[in-house]
Amino acid sequence: MEKKKTPAPGKTLGKKHYEALSEFRYQLRRFLHFSETAARAEGITPLQYLLLLHVRGFPGRDWASIGELAERLQLQHHGVVALVTRGEEAGLVERRKSESDRRLIEVHLTARGERTLEHLAALHQAELKSLRGTFTVARITAFNDDDSLH
Repeated sequence: MEKKKTPAPGKTLGKKHYEALSEFRYQLRRFLHFSETAARAEGITPLQYLLLLHVRGFPGRDWASIGELAERLQLQHHGVVALVTRGEEAGLVERRKSESDRRLIEVHLTARGERTLEHLAALHQAELKSLRGTFTVARITAFNDDDSLH
């Protein structure tokens, strides 16, 4: 695996690099704003949408533990516990004891959570398609192509 190098101290980035970083952050924020607005229009919070997405999208299975969700959401464990509790109260998720390890609590989507996620995921897919050619790593080629940074 190739180790990424950081610019040497005192070596400044050029204008094209700042423009690339600015463009990337702008497009990222535009997409996140779309996502937050779509979630609220569906009657849930942006964090509840991310909870649903990470439960359904967890690699290899259709549930996740609180610890796994905390990592995916980059939140503290206790914050995810509160988020899952609010999700349960809204009828979006449910906790279940693991069949294989009774100490483990699995977070699953409910039928309502599945329907909500399916609708929002379709909107997000359409938005991502509309950003094709705009929100891609190729648009930040100033970093990809600059040999002085490698």
